Amino acid sequence: MNKKILAFFFLAPIFAIFLSAIQIYYFAFVWRYNGPQINFEIKSGEGFASINSRLKEEKLISSSRLFYRYCQFNNLITQFKAGIFEINPNQNLSELVHSLINGKSLQKSITIPEGKNIYEIAKILEVNEIVKSDEFLALAKDPKFTNELGIENNRVEGYLYPETYQFTKNVPAKKVIEAMVSLFNKKIAKIEFQKQNLSKEEIITLASIVEKETGAKRERPIIAGVFLNRINKKMRLQSDPTTIYGIYEKFNGNLKKSDLLEPTPYNTYAISSLPIGPICNPGIDSIKAVLNPTQHNFLYFVSQNDGTHIFSEKYSDHAKAVDTFQKNNKNRIGKSWRNLKQK
Repeated sequence: MNKKILAFFFLAPIFAIFLSAIQIYYFAFVWRYNGPQINFEIKSGEGFASINSRLKEEKLISSSRLFYRYCQFNNLITQFKAGIFEINPNQNLSELVHSLINGKSLQKSITIPEGKNIYEIAKILEVNEIVKSDEFLALAKDPKFTNELGIENNRVEGYLYPETYQFTKNVPAKKVIEAMVSLFNKKIAKIEFQKQNLSKEEIITLASIVEKETGAKRERPIIAGVFLNRINKKMRLQSDPTTIYGIYEKFNGNLKKSDLLEPTPYNTYAISSLPIGPICNPGIDSIKAVLNPTQHNFLYFVSQNDGTHIFSEKYSDHAKAVDTFQKNNKNRIGKSWRNLKQK
């Protein structure tokens, strides 16, 4: 074998490695993304192969194979985390990978507490710059959109699951509502709604009333039992929270007698049935309380001003409790339902 052939077999692999190194260097540090600024989402639990494939599909990288090699060489394959990250024009591969691994996710953690209604949720979202309040409310009260979500009501109230969410700023209201309704459907998927002689929608409506009536979780099955007893006896529910919801957009915080007389589809002092729909977004515990109420003969309850209630079977006993806890200022001073959180 002559020297030229020996040189070829010796130098060819070195030359190939050299070309490969140049290619990787070019791809990592010279080639640059020339598209518009884009937000790239890495989904929870998403694997490297999927991330690699989607980056290529969106033309954020020029080669899936070289992207893999680069991440493999730098031990980065398992370093990608869920989130939404900003990719800017003119970034090379090294900068893009740094944005995805070390960049701050554009998502913001937003907590929606149990018992908040659409107006309160809209305010929370706007304060956190997620979506404009009026945009959220317009869609939340759009019957056509509500029906598209499979909700048999004229608004999404009651179906926005109270939870902590990750949202990006200025996300469309449609995506926010769809995410909350989707989680609600997942949470109730295994709940049996046939335990009561009420429809699923009526159960959720009643659960929303129970949610608003008490801050004490242990009382929810008892209060659910009160309302179910009244429904069975064809008595009006006479719930203040339902009345307030019907006038919520003009309510000043002071419930007057004239408010109790104002006819709205939510005023259970004026209508002999459940309101037209939920008055807030209840948690699972309130839904379960309606499905598994405490069995008793109570028809009335009155607040003790500390978040708990006195329950009565007879109106005469209820009237005495009202005199004691509502009309006697001594029993109101220094008390608050917020004290429940300290127990």
